[in-house]
Amino acid sequence: MKKIVFLRGATQMNSNMQTLQIKISKSDFERYKLKSTEIKFTDLVELISNEYARETLLDCNEIAEQEGLSKMTSEEINAEIKAVRDAKDHS
Repeated sequence: MKKIVFLRGATQMNSNMQTLQIKISKSDFERYKLKSTEIKFTDLVELISNEYARETLLDCNEIAEQEGLSKMTSEEINAEIKAVRDAKDHS
């Protein structure tokens, strides 16, 4: 089932603003945590950006776990960074 989202500017009375109508799946409506069928474009962009950032962070965490990086202490991480910097300085 598709839902319709209306994107509006700050006020409906503003003649410089345009209305854009889009269709979105129910799963995306829920995924982006939309609460209304009307939303400002800037708010929609922020919601989508936040969701992509969340997904990217989860992907990074998964990679860190697979590579054993999630078990590293701060001291080990700092030592790795120092080793890479030292190697660059000596090349």
